[in-house]
Amino acid sequence: MPALLIADDHPLFRAALRQAATSAVEGCEVQEAADLGGVLAALAATQDTDLVLLDLHMPGSQGLSGLAALRAQHPGVAVLVVSAHDEPRTVRRVLDHGAAGFIPKSASPAQIGQAIRTVLDCGSWLPRDLADAVAALAPDPQDTDLAARLARLTEQQYRVLALIGEGLLNKQIADRLAIQERTVKAHVTAIFEKLGVRNRTQAGLLLRSLDLGKPARVLSALG
Repeated sequence: MPALLIADDHPLFRAALRQAATSAVEGCEVQEAADLGGVLAALAATQDTDLVLLDLHMPGSQGLSGLAALRAQHPGVAVLVVSAHDEPRTVRRVLDHGAAGFIPKSASPAQIGQAIRTVLDCGSWLPRDLADAVAALAPDPQDTDLAARLARLTEQQYRVLALIGEGLLNKQIADRLAIQERTVKAHVTAIFEKLGVRNRTQAGLLLRSLDLGKPARVLSALG
């Protein structure tokens, strides 16, 4: 039976998504998480999760950072983004970063159920009133390049990168992840090489380009 994970920090909206999911897919198993840390912990503990319904804004995740983390650390799990930010350019960026579809928070339970069934059947889904507008927008090569760079990282390397983005030093990262400092240094070297950056500042800028208001133009400055 399908296994779903609902990721949203609003309990009432999680309940609405749960109701829509269980009504649309008979026998589906549903877990919930209120922040990105809880999402990643649930995915690590439950290896057979088929689909994540992901809010773009919740603790630990702003903009596209949560989506990028899921695609980097759990590439085999499909992601349906659920957000009130339903501007066509935002939806285009969501798709470019590997989401299987987009559900506006204004969607009806029937639309939510249709989206879930479509993605579980290995399809992609957008609401009709957004599909044409999004299709008219060409994928941004900066975003597709950024997504490809992030996809090169291992799960642990992405964790290290996220902590670099928080401004932590190697020793602090080692303490946070319970690994040796020399292991962190090796990860940092590999991260810089895979992302094509030269230092921690550039790595942090790359992560900040995942903000919805900041398209990945920073990549052109990184060379």
